[in-house]
Amino acid sequence: MRVNRILLSSALVVVALVIQVSVLARLHLPGAVPDLLMLTVLGLALVYGHVGGALVGFGAGLLADLAPPADHAAGRYALVLCVIGYLAGLVKPETGQLKSATGPMAVVVAAAVGSTLLYAGVGALVGDTAARHVGLGSLLFTAALYDLLLAPFVVPGIMALARRAENDPLAESTSARATDISSGWLSGGTGLKIGSQRNGLRVKAARARMARAGRIKGVKRL
Repeated sequence: MRVNRILLSSALVVVALVIQVSVLARLHLPGAVPDLLMLTVLGLALVYGHVGGALVGFGAGLLADLAPPADHAAGRYALVLCVIGYLAGLVKPETGQLKSATGPMAVVVAAAVGSTLLYAGVGALVGDTAARHVGLGSLLFTAALYDLLLAPFVVPGIMALARRAENDPLAESTSARATDISSGWLSGGTGLKIGSQRNGLRVKAARARMARAGRIKGVKRL
């Protein structure tokens, strides 16, 4: 991964995790908790692709596993977000731009349901049966609902930041201005007109000098 990708991804993941733990987890909403960290991974995966999405997902999940007040086995959420980031990166648009919001919203719902099922499945393998007591059906519904409501405020902004970091808009704007100026000069013919006007003035001045010289010679002969 590039340096700008690492710096931007690290900053966004840390901010999302802090908001997740300090704000969203304390809302005490019925059912699941809005997963801001997963939405951040989705936004980055839709720009970076499946490899970048898997790496960002693994790092974000591992950080969430180690950050307090985590009460599950380390690596469990890292596996979940790694798989989610990889699968989300597979549906990255080829042009890099989304034609509509239907695709990303479908990805959010699928990721919310898939991450809940995968997290519960890994928990069942390691002996964690907390999902059974809460109710897997209510967790799936509330997770999809909360993430779908939160996604329009998170995913587009993260994708825009990732694209700006990838495209270096400062360099692009400078080159665009230069090309606009040069194309304007060429299309408008300003430089050619000025050059032709200068050449025409020089020819006229030379003719005027020759005419004056002829007149002076004629006067001297007389």
